[in-house]
Amino acid sequence: MDETRLWPMLGLGFGVSLGFAGAFGGWGAFLLVLILGLIGFLVGRALVGELDVAQLFGGRR
Repeated sequence: MDETRLWPMLGLGFGVSLGFAGAFGGWGAFLLVLILGLIGFLVGRALVGELDVAQLFGGRR
């Protein structure tokens, strides 16, 4: 699948999961899904090589 079509579908899935978490679990579940989603996104970018973890956490120069 083309990458330009993949990101909107992933965003849609993430938005739907946030909507369900907010509707059925309240604000706590909404924030938990949001935070875990952001952590997963950052880990995924680091694994692919698009994110320099040392630079993110202020590694030594």
